[in-house]
Amino acid sequence: MTSPYSFERLGDQLASNFDGEFFLDQTTRRAYATDASLYEELPRAVAIPASDEDIRQLILLCNATRIGLIPRTAGTSLAGQVVGSGIVVDVSKYLNRILEIDTENRWVRVQPGVIRNELNMELAKYGMMFGPETSTANRAMIGGMVGNNSCGSNSIKYGSVRDHLLELVGFLSDGSKVVIREGVDHGQKTVLGSGSNYSSRLEEICRQMQALLADSINQRLIRENFPKRSVTRRNTGYALDVMLDGQPFAEDGPPFNLCKLIAGSEGTLFFATEMKLRCVPLPPRVAGLLCVHFDSIDQSLRATKIAMQFQPYSCELIDQLVLKSAARNLEQRNHLAFVEGDPAAILVIELRGDSEQDVRAQTEQVAQAIRSSGFGFAFPLLMGAEGNKVWELRRAGLGVLSNIPGDAKPITVIEDTAVAVDDLADYIAELNLGLREQFGLECVHYAHAGAGELHLRPVINLKTDEGLKQFRDVATLVANLVRKWKGSLSGEHGDGRLRGEFLRLVLGDETYELCRKVKSIWDPAGIFNPGKIVDAPPMDASLRTTVGPNPTIATIFDFSDAGGMLGSAEMCSGSGDCRKTHKSGGTMCPSYMATRDEKDTTRARANLLRQAMSKTKEAQWPLDDPETRSVLDLCLSCKGCKRECPSNVDMAKLKAEFMQAHYDRHGTPMQARLVAGFARQASIASLAPAAYNAVISNRTLGKLLRNILGFHPNRSLPALSKLTLRRWFVRRRAPRQNSIRAEVILFCDEFTNYLDVPIGIAAVELLEGLGYKVRLLEHDESGRAAISKGLLRQARSIAEKNVRLLSQHVSPTTPLIGIEPSAILTFRDEYPVLLRGNMADQARRLADSSFLLDEFLASEFRSRRILPEQFSDQTANILVHGHCHQKALSSLADTVQILRIPSGHKVNVIPSGCCGMAGSFGYEKNHFELSMQIGELVLFPAIRSAPPGTLIAAPGTSCRHQIHDGLGVQALHPAQILREALLASSQQ
Repeated sequence: MTSPYSFERLGDQLASNFDGEFFLDQTTRRAYATDASLYEELPRAVAIPASDEDIRQLILLCNATRIGLIPRTAGTSLAGQVVGSGIVVDVSKYLNRILEIDTENRWVRVQPGVIRNELNMELAKYGMMFGPETSTANRAMIGGMVGNNSCGSNSIKYGSVRDHLLELVGFLSDGSKVVIREGVDHGQKTVLGSGSNYSSRLEEICRQMQALLADSINQRLIRENFPKRSVTRRNTGYALDVMLDGQPFAEDGPPFNLCKLIAGSEGTLFFATEMKLRCVPLPPRVAGLLCVHFDSIDQSLRATKIAMQFQPYSCELIDQLVLKSAARNLEQRNHLAFVEGDPAAILVIELRGDSEQDVRAQTEQVAQAIRSSGFGFAFPLLMGAEGNKVWELRRAGLGVLSNIPGDAKPITVIEDTAVAVDDLADYIAELNLGLREQFGLECVHYAHAGAGELHLRPVINLKTDEGLKQFRDVATLVANLVRKWKGSLSGEHGDGRLRGEFLRLVLGDETYELCRKVKSIWDPAGIFNPGKIVDAPPMDASLRTTVGPNPTIATIFDFSDAGGMLGSAEMCSGSGDCRKTHKSGGTMCPSYMATRDEKDTTRARANLLRQAMSKTKEAQWPLDDPETRSVLDLCLSCKGCKRECPSNVDMAKLKAEFMQAHYDRHGTPMQARLVAGFARQASIASLAPAAYNAVISNRTLGKLLRNILGFHPNRSLPALSKLTLRRWFVRRRAPRQNSIRAEVILFCDEFTNYLDVPIGIAAVELLEGLGYKVRLLEHDESGRAAISKGLLRQARSIAEKNVRLLSQHVSPTTPLIGIEPSAILTFRDEYPVLLRGNMADQARRLADSSFLLDEFLASEFRSRRILPEQFSDQTANILVHGHCHQKALSSLADTVQILRIPSGHKVNVIPSGCCGMAGSFGYEKNHFELSMQIGELVLFPAIRSAPPGTLIAAPGTSCRHQIHDGLGVQALHPAQILREALLASSQQ
């Protein structure tokens, strides 16, 4: 081993000649210290290679220093495969190109950082797809899928990655670059420098592997101790059993191909830089999901054997605990409409055909067979978009389980065992009996019933000594059961450091030594991902939780539902849903979508917060932590995570709490005070709006003002209206209304009152024209600006005033209606957790009667109190961009519905996430460029390509400002569009 100084010196030398990025700083290392598993270990460095030469240099560095090299893609591994003390090598940012598509021979060549779903988006253009998938397929990458030999819900149709892996290009542990493909003599010399002897190294590996597999004693050990052949998901150790199925050891087997060994080897044998994959034709276009409801897990598993006789495309289990966890998630609760009664389990059986009639006929056969066996009490069939919701629910299984409040969580300890489908019901029954009798534990069951693999998660509190003991004892129990049933300890998630310790128990000493021999043949220096599969550390070492109660941390927001603020951060499962790109849709996480840097994910922010909080013993915050503050800096507080994160991590709330505590120790910066005091300053400026507008339009004075505010010189400043909305409302001549449908209270938010007065006027006139009496009360500002800058005490004071006043007037029959989403939704989201006691109860009641204008109008339309006949039938093409808070806390569907009330309106939604503005974020000097980069992902291109005359609807003031600055286009509030379309005869 070299000294740390030697590593630092060599690392500095490497970094100076590195095409990509090389990090030794604490912040980046902490962000990469964990994955989706229970493990956490600080790496020595993090490398983001941009070329093959970068990777070769890293391998040479690791050989020189005897430090491990840990390949990583999306970091969604569940067995700690990418956690370790070496150099984490993240290939996701730069090595992510589709290199070649051969439509005639149906194969594709890709780099390891290509995302599976994005690969299939491209292949679909040619009528092809890459079959294997994962529940994380919208961010999981091909490199990681090869490393784990991923299978997914459709494996009963398409098998695993191993079945489709044709060829690999990459590096051996000595830095040799080689091609690995079918056949014995497949070493291909690739000269990277003088004196290279690359092909001979691969030839020697081939020779030694052939000798190991040809030995009759070794063959007997492998065939006797590896999983039995009827287990379709076999990922125990290295795939020696699969190699014996091929030539020359099986005459009728496939040709010898070491790619099959590397698939599932978790980066411990080879560093792949290119993968050649077999593609399959697209499946029949019509899919139906038969969702059979059962009274018990056992019934569902016995029905699985019946369902498999019909060769479905998928056969997946969802149990009661997953359904209940989904009901706590804003996004997933919308996917539960198909559930009837209170099932203990639902079996989701996918069948496909060329027509709906064909699919219905198939599903009826399956349903009848299950019914005739006495199983199942409900058999709903879902097709099209409704079926997609079920798959979204199923894919969110890992994340939603993490949102269970408290320290006891369903943990990933035995979630990956696989047995033969015929054995599954009896195996699970014996396992559940052992868990109950020995430990008093119950288990979550979900996923791949049709493949003989259930994800099993006992609920254990790892913060107690008893829980830690159960963690090991349960793993030992299951390892013994797997050996008894001749199953596979890993079906698809890998052995890693979680199951590696138990391979000797499952395989026996001699067979385990064969796996160790494979590692030494390929990687004699032990630099490739050490401690995974073989020679793993104890499975209960380096856990990211520590024994003992959470430290008491005083907060302004109420985090009691999550067990405190640390509990809220700990809800992050690490599943990486926040790493999806803009191509997958959704809002979370806009900064990551733009930068593609791990430190800009919600996951990294949650991890650094958790690390900082869990170390403190103080009653106050440990917020003298510049690293945590740095990763929070690019959080836009869009609240996309509050809805889209299956674990319900609300990073906007966590960030605001962090910033308030930071200010308490270090003082509040002037910029934060100025932004948070927007309403007060605008009130003063509104006394002389012309003077203010002259200042901001003057080049010198405007530049000076931007400098004072810390705003970017290229960001325009919004002008004040000549008259505030309140003054207009008082001075106007109120219309005569012959009849009043209902009375509403319009929340005159600070943005509409000072900046967007024409929108406020349009909203008032629209409501009155439709027959509603509109009232404006003398309430306070919303507090949104204060919350966004972390001034929570200021926001609490505002909330108290508003709740006290508005509670006297607002009721279910007299609702509070808001124009600006970020302002009115503060009543729903932050007010109830800013306040305490009776005031919090009042805030919750007020929240129940607070609505976006869009929500209110849509509800009235559905109740037929608003009719299309009240609007013009003039045609208009409208593109809608939704506000982040609206998408997170409400729904864009109401906006679309009200804009479609006029019969001539054609309305489409831009599939954009955050616009990039996010309140003051896009104004600030250090955020402006990123703000524009986010806008360029989807929003700006969609508007540029819109046909001339298209109206752009955007409910949010920040969104409209971003569209104006980015494109010079004036976006309209839906109230303006509807007010313009309102017929004069409809107005009272």
